[in-house]
Parts: sequence; structure tokens; C-alpha cells
Amino acid sequence: MKVYFLGTGTSQGIPVIGSQHSVCLSSDPRDKRLRVSIWIQIETTSIVIDCGPDFRQQMLVSNCQHIDALFFTHEHADHTAGLDDIRPFYFKQGNIPVYAHERVLKNLGKRFDYIFQTDDKYPGAPSVLPIEVKENTTFQVQNVTVEPINACHGSLQVFGYKLRDFVYLTDVKTIDVAELEKIKHCKVLIINCLREEPHATHFNLEEVLHFISLVQPKKTYLTHISHLFGFHSEIQQKLPTNVFVAYDNLEIII
Repeated sequence: MKVYFLGTGTSQGIPVIGSQHSVCLSSDPRDKRLRVSIWIQIETTSIVIDCGPDFRQQMLVSNCQHIDALFFTHEHADHTAGLDDIRPFYFKQGNIPVYAHERVLKNLGKRFDYIFQTDDKYPGAPSVLPIEVKENTTFQVQNVTVEPINACHGSLQVFGYKLRDFVYLTDVKTIDVAELEKIKHCKVLIINCLREEPHATHFNLEEVLHFISLVQPKKTYLTHISHLFGFHSEIQQKLPTNVFVAYDNLEIII
């Protein structure tokens, strides 16, 4: 399994427009962060999780040629606003399978009605095959079994996803004990960590390290990072030896 970090930034990305913050002015390429997304390759199966406003750029940089499934964690714009840019994949492949909570599918259907509609469709618009993800219900993408992980982003429900011994969670603030059991002792965990200061809807550093101590993955990569967290090189020095700061275009093998 290959996991490619398409983006590791929070909703504004780094640099933030108009910001003179020192991290936004950094010359370290690891401090340049597009909106959060990953690309997973398992043998011939290609899966992307979230499709934010940087999706086109991310696809070009990563050289992704094919998408078998597009998963959504939740409906916020930094995770969904790039949906129109699936068009090149649709023109080559046909309808793109989109997996999400029923609430998220309804939200996308309103915002991108021209993509979801089936009658009198504009010929240049892409089309999707919407598939509802349900709590505690595994599903298959080709030969890959996927287990949804239920969590909360403040008061908003979000889905993470487990594929074999790999777990991806973002925009998490709280998670039930029953869901923790699905994650324990995985090989690789990717989890959001916004900054050191507390935040109403995201893990901060103290919270994420406590979470890691509960689920005990072999390796953890932090993502959905704000410029307020600091420089990549300085963050890494604060972390345990098996916890890493992810950065855009990092590729890991599991």
C-alpha cells in the first residue's frame, strides 16, 4: 500500500493569503501546505480521500491518472470544493464512485446539483455514482475492504476510514471508545493536529498525543496543520520518535 499526502494544511492552507506570519514566509517547502487530502494505492486500486479546492493542482503534481473511488470525510469546503475538477477522470472513466455519509451526499447534491442530476444534464458536466457510507458497516472498493470510523468535529459527525492496517482521521475533536477499538495497534495512523493551543473542533498537540497513547499505532503522521503550529522542523523536535509531521507530496509505504 502506498499513501501519498496530497495536502496537509488546514482550511486556509499555508501560506495564508496576505499573512506576514513567519511560517507563511518560510522557504522550507515542507511549510507550504495545500488543503488536506490523501491518495491511497493498493495494488491496482486507487482511492482519494477528500477533494478540496486544491484538487486540480494536487492531481497534476502527484500524477494521479485514475480514481476508483472518492471518499469524503465531511462536507466542509476545504474537503469538498474541488469536486468539479473530477471532470478529466469522468471523461476517461465514466461516473466516479463517491462515498460519503447520507448527510454529506445530500449537501453535495445541493451545492453541485449539475453533477448529481441525471435528467437534462449539461454535456460538459461530470457525473458521480453516490454511495452512502453507514456507521459500523464495512464496504468494498474492488478487492479492498474499507471500515468507516465515526468521530466528531465539534458537534459535526465525520468519517475516518480504515483500510487493512492503515487508518485515516481528520477534523476530529472527540471519538467514542467503541471506535477506538477499531483503530488500536494499527500500523499507520494519520490524524489531524491543528496547533498547540486548544481549538473548539480540532485536536491540538496535547490531545493528539493522548489519543495516540490510547490507540498505540506503530507510526503516526500528523496532518491538517495550521501555520500557528510553527515550522515543520521545530514541530518534529517536540514529537515522540514514532510520530511524524506529514508534509505535502510525502509518500509512505505500508
